[in-house]
Amino acid sequence: MEAVVHDLPAESRGIASSLRGALGRHPVAVRAVCSAAPVVAFLLFWEAAPRVGLVDPIIIPPLSSDAQAIAAMVKSGAIFGHLAASLGRASLGFVLSLVVGIALGILIGWNERIRATLNPLLTLFAQTSPIALFPFFIVVFGVGEVSKVGIIFWGCVWPILLNTISGVSHVDPLLVKAARTMGATGGQMIRRVVFPAALPEIFPGIKISASYAILMLCAAEMLGAKAGLGYLVSYSQHVFQNANMYAAILLIAGLGVLVNWLLLKAERHVCRYRLSA
Repeated sequence: MEAVVHDLPAESRGIASSLRGALGRHPVAVRAVCSAAPVVAFLLFWEAAPRVGLVDPIIIPPLSSDAQAIAAMVKSGAIFGHLAASLGRASLGFVLSLVVGIALGILIGWNERIRATLNPLLTLFAQTSPIALFPFFIVVFGVGEVSKVGIIFWGCVWPILLNTISGVSHVDPLLVKAARTMGATGGQMIRRVVFPAALPEIFPGIKISASYAILMLCAAEMLGAKAGLGYLVSYSQHVFQNANMYAAILLIAGLGVLVNWLLLKAERHVCRYRLSA
């Protein structure tokens, strides 16, 4: 590379040196541009492909048409009911899985005998596809909200539970021994030693579960729902309103990106002591 630069004229070498210096002074901006470039390229291709005839614009409308559909639903207020329904279901299922997964994970991970006994059963349940259980939830709980929240809970609880079990079982024994030496009770041990030490391993499970909440939500709302982003995708597809369908898909994707960003921020804040180590 240096040989190529030296072969350039003096003016070009000066421009190249200035460019390298500018890029070196702004590494964060360079990384942001490099990360955004593929997304921008994909969106531009989405806009151009239907217009130049690469794909049928009726089947895949240009991105601008989908953006107009979002704007129209926002202006009419129709989208807010779907957003509220989806966020309510996803939040309830995710929070329930968070509470149950962490509580059971600490209990199972802390006791080696319980962990060894339940491990085969937990592995079996975790490998059971939530999609395959749709008929079971509908037969048992009907087509109402309970079945939708239940399938979201089932899909979300396993990453949190298994990561919590793993995190608790891998807590440094020296920390536990030191806490016991200082007279910590069982509750204090869990709150102040075990749970904080296991958090860096629990958080990846929480992030995976948040993604599963969005995925399970869309699938659940396509079966028997009357509102929600998943319902909007299914309904728009059946009535051939493809722009509205892709608009709902874009909103679902944006919601997933936002949730993942918020969890990354929370992880950096809560686990900053481990990330800085």
